[in-house]
Amino acid sequence: MDLLPSEGPSITRRHGFRSLKLLNVSVDDLLAEDPVGVDYGRLDNGLHYYVRVNSKPRMRAALALGVKVGSVLEEEDERGVAHIVEHLAFSATKKCTNHDIVKFLESIGAEFGACQNASTSTDETIYELLVPVDKPELLSKAISVLAEFSSEIRASLDDLEKERGAVLEEYRGGRNAAGRMQEAHWCLMMKGSKYAERQPIGLEKVIRTVSAETVKGFYRKWYHLHNMAVMAVGDFPDTQSVVELIKVHFGHKESPAIPPPIIPVFPVPSHEEPRFSCFVESEAGWSAVVLSCKIPIVEMKTVKDYRDSLAEAMFHCALNQRLFKISRRKDPPFFSCSSAGDVLVNPVKAYIMTSTCKERGTVEALESMLMEVGRVRLHGFSDHEISIVRALLMSDIESAYLERDQMQSTSLRDEYLQHFFRKEPVVGIEYEAQLQKTFLPHISAAEVSRYAEHFRATCSCVIKTVEPKSCATIEDLKSAVSKISYLEETRSIPQWDDEYIPEEIVNEKPDPGEVVLQCEYPDIKSTELVLSNGMRVCYKCTNFLDDQVLFTGFAYGGLSELSEEDYLSCSMGSTIAGEIGVFGYKPSILMDMLAGKRAEVGTKVGAYIRTFSGDCSPSDLETALQLVYQLFTTNVVPGEEEVKIVMQMMEEAILAQERDPFTAFTNRIRELNYGNSYFFKPIRVSDLKRVDPFKSCDYFNKCFKDPSTFTVVIVGNIDPLVARPLILQYLGGIPRPSDPILHLNRDDLNGLPFTFPGNIVREVVRSPMVEAQCSVQITFPVELKNENMVDSSIALPLVNAQSLLQMEEIHFVGFVSKLLETRIMQVLRFKHGQIYSVTVSVFLGGNKPSRSGDVRGDIAVNFSCDPDSSWKLVELALAEILYLQENGPSVEDVTTILEIEQRAHENGLQENCYWLDRILRGYQSRVYSGDLSASFKAQDEGRSKVRECLMPSTAQFSLQRILPFPCKKQYSVVVLMPQTSRLKVIKQLCQSTSARLSREAKFLVAAAGLTVLAVALWRHSRSGLRSK
Repeated sequence: MDLLPSEGPSITRRHGFRSLKLLNVSVDDLLAEDPVGVDYGRLDNGLHYYVRVNSKPRMRAALALGVKVGSVLEEEDERGVAHIVEHLAFSATKKCTNHDIVKFLESIGAEFGACQNASTSTDETIYELLVPVDKPELLSKAISVLAEFSSEIRASLDDLEKERGAVLEEYRGGRNAAGRMQEAHWCLMMKGSKYAERQPIGLEKVIRTVSAETVKGFYRKWYHLHNMAVMAVGDFPDTQSVVELIKVHFGHKESPAIPPPIIPVFPVPSHEEPRFSCFVESEAGWSAVVLSCKIPIVEMKTVKDYRDSLAEAMFHCALNQRLFKISRRKDPPFFSCSSAGDVLVNPVKAYIMTSTCKERGTVEALESMLMEVGRVRLHGFSDHEISIVRALLMSDIESAYLERDQMQSTSLRDEYLQHFFRKEPVVGIEYEAQLQKTFLPHISAAEVSRYAEHFRATCSCVIKTVEPKSCATIEDLKSAVSKISYLEETRSIPQWDDEYIPEEIVNEKPDPGEVVLQCEYPDIKSTELVLSNGMRVCYKCTNFLDDQVLFTGFAYGGLSELSEEDYLSCSMGSTIAGEIGVFGYKPSILMDMLAGKRAEVGTKVGAYIRTFSGDCSPSDLETALQLVYQLFTTNVVPGEEEVKIVMQMMEEAILAQERDPFTAFTNRIRELNYGNSYFFKPIRVSDLKRVDPFKSCDYFNKCFKDPSTFTVVIVGNIDPLVARPLILQYLGGIPRPSDPILHLNRDDLNGLPFTFPGNIVREVVRSPMVEAQCSVQITFPVELKNENMVDSSIALPLVNAQSLLQMEEIHFVGFVSKLLETRIMQVLRFKHGQIYSVTVSVFLGGNKPSRSGDVRGDIAVNFSCDPDSSWKLVELALAEILYLQENGPSVEDVTTILEIEQRAHENGLQENCYWLDRILRGYQSRVYSGDLSASFKAQDEGRSKVRECLMPSTAQFSLQRILPFPCKKQYSVVVLMPQTSRLKVIKQLCQSTSARLSREAKFLVAAAGLTVLAVALWRHSRSGLRSK
């Protein structure tokens, strides 16, 4: 099966949107009720179906079963049951037991993982599958799985007990700062409605104790085919054959509840008086303000409704433009702020404005947020602001229209889910593009500004502040509302003052460079140019997406070259320079300059490599390359105000990290596994005083100054006849400095001081927590040595032969890490039911990227669990890894891993980002010596060789070779535990002492004295907490 892009004489951007005809429609015209472009119907038993042919990605199908059943339907003793049913679906049905469905999905390369295959909300449950369809039986089997979910989920006591642990761990994982804040705000917004007490995760008590009969009763009552729909979007020969499969697997089914249950509507009461909350969360990342206003959902039925939705989108976009500019002003009231409209539950949506601000700054932030919507109500948006927003929306719909035949199947599937759940019209991208092109130019500033009325304090408004320490009061919030209301009533809020926006990004176009060397690589269909300024450019034309061009430029040499004295300041160069503006303009001004264009460029300075990366539309490639030119020719100079803002943001970010219980955990892992070098030390607030912003910017300027050190890879829908002149002008036109700047050889870079413990290290990190959380990381060192790795059959120079073998080892590392993840998941979740998910991650960046050095890094196993089970699960995971080392995996295990890797590879071959990464890895490969094609060939041969030889015995040997063998002889384990209170320690001591005293009466007096001491200490500690 050839999955490579077909080659054409040239790939040019279609200009169909420009010539797209305007519509002659009445605003009263009705939009189509049935979805356009899809085979839509209903079976006799009530099941809806949506089937569409779509070839993105090729030979794949995105399937879903949508069920109009969510947590709001639960009774008090069922809180959490809707979500438990979703879990049980993958555990056992009448035909499949012991997670056979999960095994089937993994066997065909459709991975199973946390939040990947199903979700439960207050109003609905969704089961999703992304499966290959290159074999006809796979689609039939996948549809049969969805059919089993519809009526055959098994809920025996044994099934339930096996899944309780995973659900409890998911519950525990949501009881962090973000989860608590979200829950508090939800309850405040939904107050007076059943929704307030029906969050999908449910109650811990119910999860622990609910009976199998209760779960079965909920499932039988609500899971009715009348409340369900099947979506199938994929690379099918036709839709009719898929409809027939749906009829085969679903047509004979009848729901147990006849007639179908009526899904109640649960109203959310409105309120004129605003609701206020000052939420104190000691683990909160940032101080924040949330302003929410609830409004009824208006069902979109007519062309006018669609036009109104455009005006509403323009309102939020225009407001967000203003809010961003305010966040970059002198002494800003907030660091970030954004506005959006979103559906909350079936009868209600909300306008939500959220800001993050400095500590003790929530009242000021709230006043600024209220002031801005008040300003819009008084003076409206300017025509200039609306013209910018109009250009942004027009650019978005143009991109969607151009890629209408290349939409991902998952995106189309999600559209049909919303049609089923919320009756959102699906009119087709062609008609939407015509509607927007017809209406956008005529939506006035006055129409857009009217939507500010929805942000009034009298519009079912909820105002909430979140702070790590109590500062703002309810009275403060009420005073802020009254203050801004008075200013608005007296028309004391001035008009918005627009900034001057330059016309051109590059004021004087550079003289083009020349091509001094050109190489063609026909096997990977790419062209390489060496320009007169020394920059190397490789471009590959694809037709995966008509409106996408991606590029990345890289050069060797980064933070590892810095001394300890310079490291702190220079490591902040990207952050400080980014806030000032690395392209010659302040970010707030550049945002307006780029309105209507799809072009963005970002930078990164890493340990060994510095990069710039971009994403643009083919028609905006010139703009994107202009930004790169500006990056290399702009000298960023720190200004006092910009530096002050950045330092404030950095300080708040550091404080936020320190409040997070997981920070101490990750810091200790880094220190333990990588050493106590200044490269790995966390930055403290006190360190900010030592940051020299001039040194930061000077280093950043040097990082992107010399074009001769950079290799640039461009992938996407580019026409070489158009792109080459732009490459020569804006990349070739970058002046080369007279003296080389950061011109470093990859083999001569300084390596990071990476050290791994030489023995076994097991540590507990205790951190203060509001609610108990526990995370575990087991880490093993990995070292792929060059010495003693030469295969006598490889007739190549020594360095290249060693590098080829190292590349094969790296492929082995990828396979065995996936094997470990799959098997540990099977043991810890499916067998013992103690975790929600597990990840096995690989880090191979411990050494510098030289062509002759060893490859060093680690493999880490991560999971969260009940604190009381942590060490037991550590032992189970280690035992499973040791078992694999001593006995090897099964044939089924290896087949599954190979299938997952092959499917991921096939999907990647159809993506621009995959090819961009492949070509970059080709240049950065240890075997690269000037011939990209040879590097690619070595990569492909290495992968193929590993795939061909991978079997239980070779997988076993690779586990012995890559990890310490036996694995229990060298590893580190760090477990995050809640900090035990002094009272609890004393109680435990009392309990253990009492046990001994039952045998030795002579210590009774001492026990009594200890109890008195415990009470005294407890009172003292409580007094101390209150006084802080």
